[in-house]
Amino acid sequence: MWALVSAMGLIVGLIAGAIGGALVAGDKTSTITVPTGTGAVLHIDSGAVASLPVDNQSIPAVAKKVLPSTVQIVADYKGNPQGATGSGWVLDQDGHIITNNHVVAEAIKEKGPIEVIDQSNRHWKARVVGTSHVYDVAVLQLAQDAKLPALPVGSAKSMEVGQTVVAIGSPLGLSATVTSGIISALDRPVTTGNGDDSSFISAVQTDAAINPGNSGGPLVNLRGQVIGVNSAIATLGSSGSGGESGSIGVGFAIPIEQVLTTAAEIISTGHAQYPLIGASVKSTSALDGAHIDDVTAGSPAAKAGLKKGDVITALNKRTVSDTIGLVVLIRTYLPGDTVTLTVRRGGQTLSVPVKLGGKTG
Repeated sequence: MWALVSAMGLIVGLIAGAIGGALVAGDKTSTITVPTGTGAVLHIDSGAVASLPVDNQSIPAVAKKVLPSTVQIVADYKGNPQGATGSGWVLDQDGHIITNNHVVAEAIKEKGPIEVIDQSNRHWKARVVGTSHVYDVAVLQLAQDAKLPALPVGSAKSMEVGQTVVAIGSPLGLSATVTSGIISALDRPVTTGNGDDSSFISAVQTDAAINPGNSGGPLVNLRGQVIGVNSAIATLGSSGSGGESGSIGVGFAIPIEQVLTTAAEIISTGHAQYPLIGASVKSTSALDGAHIDDVTAGSPAAKAGLKKGDVITALNKRTVSDTIGLVVLIRTYLPGDTVTLTVRRGGQTLSVPVKLGGKTG
C-alpha cells in the first residue's frame, strides 16, 4: 500500500513528522532513550543486537542482517479482502513492530485482522498499540512467543548526501526484497494526503528502488542500522492503466529520529502529539514566505502577537518560502519547544518567539 503527494510538479508519496529526542545506539546492544513532547520517555531494549563492524560494510552483509527483522504486513479490510500489503520492522524485544499508518488505517477502521509474516513465512497475529496519521507511523504488538530479532537504529542526522543505503520490504507483495541506492537529499519538505489526513515530513530522499508495498519497511545504512522508514514515492503521474505507478528513483523515508519520538508517545500513551502555532497560512506564487491568513484566538500565535497579513520568512534562521516548508519545519520540533519566527510586517522585519502548542493526531 502506498501514499501519494504533490510537490514541485511531481506526484509524490509521503508522511509527516516531529523530530526530537535523544538517540543512543550502542554496537553490542541497542539502547535508545527518547524523550517526547508529552513527557513520555521510551527506553528501548533491543537486546544483544550488534551493528555490522566497519570492516564488513557490504550490501550482502546488510541484507543477511536485516532480513530476519523485516516483516510483511497484511491488513484485511472490506475494500481489499486480500489485504493491504506493506512492510514493517522489529523495534525491540517486546515485539513492537514499526510500520506506516496508511498500511493499517483501513483495517483499523473496519476492524479487520492484521497479520505479520516473517522471512521464514511464519504468520503472526498483531494488535495495534496506536497510530498517528499526522506522522504516518503505526506501532503493532506481536505475541511474546514470536521472538523476532530487533534491529539496531542509527541516525538520519548523521548521514550525508551520496552515502549508500539499503531498502528492505515487500514491494508489490514480493516479500524479503532488497534494493540499494544512495541518499539523494536530506531535509526534503514534502506532504501527502488531503485535508485532515495530510502528513508533512522533513524527509530522507533516496534513489533506492521503493514501490507500493515497501511502505513501513526500514531504510538502513551499511552497518545495518535503521536510519528511516520507507513511506513515499514520487511519480510523474498516473500509470495510465488504473494501477499505481512504480519507482522512478525518487523515494522518501521518515527520519528515524522522528519515528522514534512518535513511537515513544504511542507506546507510552497510545497516541502522539504534534506541534502547532495556531495560525492558518497560505503560499503565493512568489514563494516569499508563509502568509498568515488567520490567527486562532488563544493560540500560541495569538499569544506571541502574530497578526493576519504577517509573512513568516524563517524559523530559527531557516528560510521559509511556502506553507509546506513552514509546517515541515514546525514539525521538526516538539510541543512546548520555543522557536523564533522571522516575520515581515509592512516594511519591518521582526523576530517573534513562539512557544509551540500541541494536538493529538
